[in-house]
Amino acid sequence: MLGNFSYCNPTKLYFGNDSLKFLNDELSKYGSNVVLIYGGGSIKKNGIYNSVTEILKSCGKNVAEIEGVMPNPTVDKLREGVKIAKNHKADFILAVGGGSVCDYAKAVSVSVNCDEDPWDKYFIRFEEPDCKIVPVGCVLTMVGTGSEMNAGSVITNTETKQKIGHVFASEEVMPKFSILNPKYTLTLPHYQMVSGIYDIFNHICEQYFSGKDDNTSDYISEGLMKSVVYSSRIANADPQNYEARSNIMWTATWALNTLVAKGKTTDWMVHMLGQAVGGCTNATHGMTLAAVSLAYYRHILPYGLAKFKRFAVNVWNVNPEGKTDRQIAEEGLSAMEAWMKELGLVMNLTDLGATEDMLEKLADVTIPLNGGYKPLERSEIIEIFRESL
Repeated sequence: MLGNFSYCNPTKLYFGNDSLKFLNDELSKYGSNVVLIYGGGSIKKNGIYNSVTEILKSCGKNVAEIEGVMPNPTVDKLREGVKIAKNHKADFILAVGGGSVCDYAKAVSVSVNCDEDPWDKYFIRFEEPDCKIVPVGCVLTMVGTGSEMNAGSVITNTETKQKIGHVFASEEVMPKFSILNPKYTLTLPHYQMVSGIYDIFNHICEQYFSGKDDNTSDYISEGLMKSVVYSSRIANADPQNYEARSNIMWTATWALNTLVAKGKTTDWMVHMLGQAVGGCTNATHGMTLAAVSLAYYRHILPYGLAKFKRFAVNVWNVNPEGKTDRQIAEEGLSAMEAWMKELGLVMNLTDLGATEDMLEKLADVTIPLNGGYKPLERSEIIEIFRESL
């Protein structure tokens, strides 16, 4: 384990089919003015909206709503939400939806009492809040991002084509509680389900493919990845399988609540590449990651060969007998590719709307990082995008 670190995650989780009943207990801890945030209306069709609003009403809450939060929340939508929350004198924000809704709620929470433009302050200058943060709670309906138990928020600027994430340092930004009922995820379309599954898997990869020391976090990551692969195959064949979907939901939370990042460096270049694609095409997040992953990992494989070999053997059960380290590592990525195709993930950028003439722009809005095995030059970024078309 490298260096020194502290670990604290203050988010309280309620998990299971009866978890919504605890919402009443949590709401009693906060003021009467609640802002309810949700997406495109699916929660009204599946009954979750009625269940939540009945609890809010029974608690005597004065509710304002922000509806229509899109899969890639925009800065314009953020400014709209800040205005609503400010006018409502929000005491508490309740996000009901997937990761984008939770991300958006946290962005609103740090912006309501901020005198500066939130895009410039938080997503361009990456500053921390210096104002009162409105507390957030989450009722999760789609899994993948881990936003229900972290301090991250991703916002898109449609004018500049930038999609930028900020993981806030303050524990106050983290949700005070999150309610995780696996049954709420059973109505998701297949495309959204598998997109979320790959988002989970790649979150773990981003923290795994870095460093050369013997690190407990990597052993945990391997177990989480094996769980995702196993449960994903069951869910892909039977989306109504509660056990598989519950395991996927729980793994998603632990994939990105900072646990497996402790004591090591982390990469996150697949997310930088994928978010550049998302900013330019508005494509679904998990699919942008799937489309660029293999080209990126094959590019950096020689620089992190030992870890890619370990990945092949420990996660994909590749038999190393009679093979070179390079052959073992490449076989592991081939096994990962076969699994991705089995799930039905998008495997190239062309299917997401990217074209050859967009490559320079994609490189322009890609934020280079240096935590992985090979910091990328601009020419390498363009080549990885080209290989991903």
